[in-house]
Amino acid sequence: MLNEYLNAALHRARYEIIPDDGFYYGEIPGFDGLYASAANLEDCREELRQSLEDWMLFRISKQLPLPVVDGLELAVKEIA
Repeated sequence: MLNEYLNAALHRARYEIIPDDGFYYGEIPGFDGLYASAANLEDCREELRQSLEDWMLFRISKQLPLPVVDGLELAVKEIA
């Protein structure tokens, strides 16, 4: 389920080339504050995947909700 969620989120990613320096920039709409940049598209994709994993772990650690992606919902529940 986790890999399915990650893949669905990354499928929504949008990439562009930053004109000033030629770097690639990537973000996933609906995942506020999550972005990546790298010298080439493949590295940007990998950086975005790693950033997504870190972003998710941070939100889980703070018991913050994760966006629903293509009907996939990872519920964050408090454990006593």
